[in-house]
Amino acid sequence: MTTTARRRRTGTAVLAVAAALVAVCASACGTSQPTAKTAGSNVKPTLDRSLNSLLPAAVRDAGVLRVGTDASYAPMSFFGPDGRTIVGMEPDLGYAIGQVLGVRLEFIRTDFTDILPEVQNGQLDVGMSAMTDTAEREKQVDFVNYLSAGTSIVVQRGNPSGVTDLKDLCGKKVALEKGTIQVDLVKRSQRSCGGVPIVLSTYATNSDALVQLRTGRAVAVLNDFAPAAYLTTDARTKAHYQLASTNQYEPGQYGMAVNKNQPAIRDAIAGALDALNRNGSYLGVLDHWGVAGGAMDDVTVNSGR
Repeated sequence: MTTTARRRRTGTAVLAVAAALVAVCASACGTSQPTAKTAGSNVKPTLDRSLNSLLPAAVRDAGVLRVGTDASYAPMSFFGPDGRTIVGMEPDLGYAIGQVLGVRLEFIRTDFTDILPEVQNGQLDVGMSAMTDTAEREKQVDFVNYLSAGTSIVVQRGNPSGVTDLKDLCGKKVALEKGTIQVDLVKRSQRSCGGVPIVLSTYATNSDALVQLRTGRAVAVLNDFAPAAYLTTDARTKAHYQLASTNQYEPGQYGMAVNKNQPAIRDAIAGALDALNRNGSYLGVLDHWGVAGGAMDDVTVNSGR
């Protein structure tokens, strides 16, 4: 099923991080609930009773959709200054979706590699964690897509190893978060390295991978473009990191993961995103977090590559 909403795209694809972003908590910190309002939009999302009625009775009665996220990926989802509250573009968009559906989206800190299994077994209703919709992942869950993104290479400020492209990583150590599409990208890139392969090390969170880069134990981390741009422009992190180049590899779409046995939840979320597209709230949230360059003209379901 595909829900389509046409909306004027912003004229620039350059990401500018909002000056008022709160600090990143670099370590994993328990569960939390988002408290953000619908950022950057003058339009307040309103309840759509027809979409609310799509939700399972148990969800309507509880008034909550449980959303798993790996809160180590600013500005998508990350910990605020209290070390507990999950903030970012995804919690703000989740807040707006909840306003349309008449339920609260409760964001729960979850290891990235556990999100899909926990959606499948019912521990989570939704996964929303900068997760690219791929054909392989669609075998496990359904996706409602909400942002376009490609992969960028992040290096130490000053780029001491002279990395400008994937081929420059041959023979060097790269630190990545486990389970991400970047792991697969690096493995495919090994074919170009001949007898000097990339030394790939994976870590539980993106924050852990970045520690390796910041301390010189790796020459690069691969992140989606929006988080990479955040790292290299935000006042708290730009002294440590820069983009190796403006290249974005293998663009894809972030998707909200939903259990394949819960098509009503999938369709309700897609309908809510459609409504947010039409009233401008969707673009308002993206603008606020500096990621409007990844805005999608269409709300799509299971459109992974």
